[in-house]
Amino acid sequence: MLFYNPVQLMKLFYQIFLWGYPLAARILAFFNEKAKKWVKGRKGIFSSLEHVLKNNSRPIIWMHCASLGEFEQGRPLLESLKLKYPNHYILLSFFSPSGYEVRKNYEGANHVCYLPMDGPKNAKRFYDLAHPSLVLFVKYEFWYYYSLEASKRQIPLLLVSGIFRASQPFFQFYGGFYRKLLSHFSHLFVQEQSSYDLIKGIGLAQKTSISGDTRFDRVISIVQDFIPIEAVEHFSKNRTVLVAGSTWAEDDEELNHFLRANPSISAIIAPHEIIEDRLNECLKWYPNAMLYSNYLSLFLDGKAPNHIQVLIINNYGMLTRLYHYGKICLVGGGFGGDGVHNVLEAAVYGKPVLIGPIYDKYLEAVELVDNGGCISVENALELEEELSHLLSEDQTVYQESSKAAKEYVYSKAGATKTILDYIQANRLLTN
Repeated sequence: MLFYNPVQLMKLFYQIFLWGYPLAARILAFFNEKAKKWVKGRKGIFSSLEHVLKNNSRPIIWMHCASLGEFEQGRPLLESLKLKYPNHYILLSFFSPSGYEVRKNYEGANHVCYLPMDGPKNAKRFYDLAHPSLVLFVKYEFWYYYSLEASKRQIPLLLVSGIFRASQPFFQFYGGFYRKLLSHFSHLFVQEQSSYDLIKGIGLAQKTSISGDTRFDRVISIVQDFIPIEAVEHFSKNRTVLVAGSTWAEDDEELNHFLRANPSISAIIAPHEIIEDRLNECLKWYPNAMLYSNYLSLFLDGKAPNHIQVLIINNYGMLTRLYHYGKICLVGGGFGGDGVHNVLEAAVYGKPVLIGPIYDKYLEAVELVDNGGCISVENALELEEELSHLLSEDQTVYQESSKAAKEYVYSKAGATKTILDYIQANRLLTN
């Protein structure tokens, strides 16, 4: 009978995933650095958590993010809660090393850790140790046993900046198990109307609100509290600079010819992956290139070279500020894979944003292309044409695109306040 019950069947598949994912990670860890960090980082999580929390008497706000991008999305809410409720303890967890490794020393949290793999025992043990007063999952994080445990214990569990698509299992005939998972949430804050309509279609409209996307608040706050990067400022002085962020090999392939043909244009390239092979690849693609760490060392010694055309960024955490230094920005990912990365981090500075053709899954990219703040190109030839146009003496198109990009981002602010108002109105953090 088990295999004729869709809910039980999906639950079985989920259990297989929970067993198989760590096994696959342990195997990959022998030759993959990211998998190695994933495995190593989860050793001793509970003993570490028990140690840091054993003397804590403050109520805990727990936010969980998959990776760095989701952290940046949830960050404005977390920091607003910290200001509003200064006596609360902030616990931050990540699933991926790309989030944990960059933000493990984040000063806005009292403790940062990996999330133990989902499962009934792990979830129960985690809640027994943390006893959170409020749980916040960001965007795509859906863990059955962690959400079930919150529901059982009547702990408020909110989804922050959620986004849903009709292709997801929640909305399929076999998706009863996943719909049950969603029912564990106290409230679902979604980014836009289509997500709300999908949730409404499965009978959860009463616990769903359209809040917008907290990433808009985050990128605006970065501009408002902008902290210069001295070495990058020195590199960019009196130059026309193109900043290309979160790039993959496909992006480099499209961009490198333009830079070779236009030596008067400088560039800052921030690869999506900071690993040795990828950095060496970038150094081969671009002429007169240097790693940022080497340039920084020379800069601090007062010996920064003037002939470097391309700066290759080999650290995490600066990208949101790097776009400030570009006359034009290119956001990678749109020439292959899952599609373009975060265009808001560039658009907020009021700069034209160039992307590849794969962006249809990302509402903000679609809307920015529609309003002219973002320009999509199919190939290297189109990229060169658009760059030449934007850098021409006639700056009309450049100015229009810059204005459209900035106005779009600022028009979408306010999601953080909406969620914070809900938490206060429902007294979720009031004893």
